[in-house]
Amino acid sequence: MSSTESAANTVPATAGAVFAAVDIGASSGRVILGRVSGSGVTLETVHRFPNGVVEVDGGLRWDFDALFAEVLTGLAAAARAAGEHGETITSIGIDTWAVDYGLVTKAGALVAQPYSYRDDRSRAAVAPVHQKLDPARLYATTGLQFLQFNTLYQLATEPDLKGLQALLIPDLIAFLLTGVRRTESTNASTTGLFDAVAGEWATEFLTALGLPKDVFPPLIEPGETIGTLLPAIAARTGLAHATTVVAVGSHDTASAVAAVPAQEENFAYVSSGTWSLVGLELKHPVLTQASREANFTNERGVDGTIRYLRNMGGLWLLSECQRTWAADGYTPELTKLLDTASALPPGGPQINPDDPYFIAPENMPDRIRAAVRHTGHLLPDDPAAITRCIMDSLATGYAKAITAAERLADRTVNTVHIVGGGSQNRLLCQLTADATRKTVVAGPVEATALGNILVQARAAGKVDGGLADLRRLVAASHGLRTFTPQQLSRL
Repeated sequence: MSSTESAANTVPATAGAVFAAVDIGASSGRVILGRVSGSGVTLETVHRFPNGVVEVDGGLRWDFDALFAEVLTGLAAAARAAGEHGETITSIGIDTWAVDYGLVTKAGALVAQPYSYRDDRSRAAVAPVHQKLDPARLYATTGLQFLQFNTLYQLATEPDLKGLQALLIPDLIAFLLTGVRRTESTNASTTGLFDAVAGEWATEFLTALGLPKDVFPPLIEPGETIGTLLPAIAARTGLAHATTVVAVGSHDTASAVAAVPAQEENFAYVSSGTWSLVGLELKHPVLTQASREANFTNERGVDGTIRYLRNMGGLWLLSECQRTWAADGYTPELTKLLDTASALPPGGPQINPDDPYFIAPENMPDRIRAAVRHTGHLLPDDPAAITRCIMDSLATGYAKAITAAERLADRTVNTVHIVGGGSQNRLLCQLTADATRKTVVAGPVEATALGNILVQARAAGKVDGGLADLRRLVAASHGLRTFTPQQLSRL
């Protein structure tokens, strides 16, 4: 396995501005301070907290009350950390996962803890929705990849939405901070109710499904101000009441792609975390029948770009295996586990990481071995072998998705950028270079927080330019690793 690391290290950002990023994923969350100057961006994580689904009345929901309490704790920690250096936080940006929402009354009360996309309730809604809206028509308007947990299918399960609004998770957090209801556009584009060309709600779909036309708040774009902190929030966190909450790429992948340190116009990216988001950045959506059949999605990015991608299985597979192994008393360091897996010979069995069979939790190692048996192969009950199977399967999936995206969008790329947690996984990065036969640039791991912070900084006038300028700042201030193809991989 071979890689090279760039000489760029984190550049201290002195005499700059300070911003807070609330960055929450499906398994954990952070509040991060970002300091921005002309020389680069530095990040300081001031609070970490767990996140996960809980079973309530037979359904899988997010413990949103606990989640929001952690956000407030994190913002208080950010205020203290900035104050210790005589700094004032300029604004706050929020990004989370997509598709899920909380229902809020006109008075602003949260009706119930939001359902998780991992709950199976929306499966039964798919067929009734498709009876009212032909899937081909849906795709031609929204350009959205079919996933059974997309927001429109979830909403179709709600018994009564009269007098209620659906606030996507980052918008719900922003509402509780400011009292202002908005729907940020990059996350709106994941609902299945957003017109990919017009950049507006597809109101005819809302009508066809019997949903209120105001079921979502008005749209807002990254860089626009949502509002200032409510007095009670300011008092509880120690932040100034005048602190603004700024819309960023609130779908975490939108923020991550904004911080991809690409120096070329055409590139492929893999935002690698719980899920893998694999694709290209385009100026216009691809709404062809071939694109629909390939199950590609057209999601909104920062500055009106299109994130043309496939939402694929990700490191959830490995983290769930680790959870099962830990329950059995086996807790190896991840680095050691990956090193052992990398020593195994190539060409081993693989699975389809996109199979819905892997969406729910519970005993992932047994599920993976069962899936391998269905392919006519055997996988030992050995953590290293299972880990290698996961890594090989993800790399093969990335290669297939990138090849398909190039064909469907009529683009050719030479470089694949892997950002997020997977960028630290040398085995995955090398296998991706081998499978794609392309150069892989790994990093930064905190791309989502960087994209969040930089959009805020640009809104505050602390940095200038378009995405290319923001990306140059990322490349200048964060170390990157380069992997080149070493062997032919079975596709």
